[in-house]
Amino acid sequence: MMTHRRARFPRTPLFRLLAINLAIGVSLAVMLVGGLLALDPGGLRHLIFADRSPGTALGLLLFGFVVTFGSTAMGTAIMAAGRPPPNNDGPRGGKGRPVPQEIARAARS
Repeated sequence: MMTHRRARFPRTPLFRLLAINLAIGVSLAVMLVGGLLALDPGGLRHLIFADRSPGTALGLLLFGFVVTFGSTAMGTAIMAAGRPPPNNDGPRGGKGRPVPQEIARAARS
């Protein structure tokens, strides 16, 4: 019975939402670390690869970016989950500004 429940867990919409957004955050983190290594600002690439264990430095740098971008993407998805889809039928929110005729009419009465 427990294996049946585990098989359904990845099909849960919230889990899928979080997993997809975590993957987006991880891919952004990998691209950013790759860009930092390619651009070499301040000799960062030289500092990392001149060390005795560059894998540790790269792992820590990548871990920091993965935590930052992964949690940001997941948090943004959770915050936007309750919003209705945008409606492009016209202006949104309130009645807008009153036209001068309405202001004059309201002042007279």
